[in-house]
Amino acid sequence: MARRERGGWAPQGAGGGWFLGFIGALVYYLHTHSGTFWLVLVALVKAIFWPAFLVFHVLGLH
Repeated sequence: MARRERGGWAPQGAGGGWFLGFIGALVYYLHTHSGTFWLVLVALVKAIFWPAFLVFHVLGLH
């Protein structure tokens, strides 16, 4: 944790929320893509990059 200059703790970012989102996405994608090693690898990649897909579709860039 980061200390403030005058004491106390500085507020941190939303890293924990992103980590929980990653774990949730990983569980979901592993459930739908289980089987071979390559499908598990695809699930891992999708779990890592799901925020980019979300922003892409929400902004309607396609």
